[in-house]
Amino acid sequence: MASLVEEARAELRVSVEVDSAGTGGYHNGSGPDPRSAAEARKHGIDITGQKSRQVHAGDFIYFDMLIAMDESNLTNLIDAAPTEEAAAKVRRLREFDLEADGDLDVPDPYYEDGFDGVFAMVERSCVELLRRIESGTV
Repeated sequence: MASLVEEARAELRVSVEVDSAGTGGYHNGSGPDPRSAAEARKHGIDITGQKSRQVHAGDFIYFDMLIAMDESNLTNLIDAAPTEEAAAKVRRLREFDLEADGDLDVPDPYYEDGFDGVFAMVERSCVELLRRIESGTV
């Protein structure tokens, strides 16, 4: 069972590379939370091989866009950007959520046990982001 994101990515006519990193190094080298891995598995996605890492200055050079999950991460990324041009690459994921209700933060499911709702929110946002990448409107 392919996720909506995988289906959207498969239809892209452009190459997209995705990586994940945090603004803090609290869990460097750790795997995903088992609840997160279980939710991803329900949607046919295996994230068990992922290892946590912290964003570094090279990410601002290598990637065209850095996506923040919430206001705190957005601020941390902008502050860490080595140049204004690099800071301009930072966006919030829910800017691409067509169902966003004004609150652009992705809630942290670790404290609220809302992995299913967060997965749906992230998936919606990612599908729209991929559509905009394909159309050249980001």
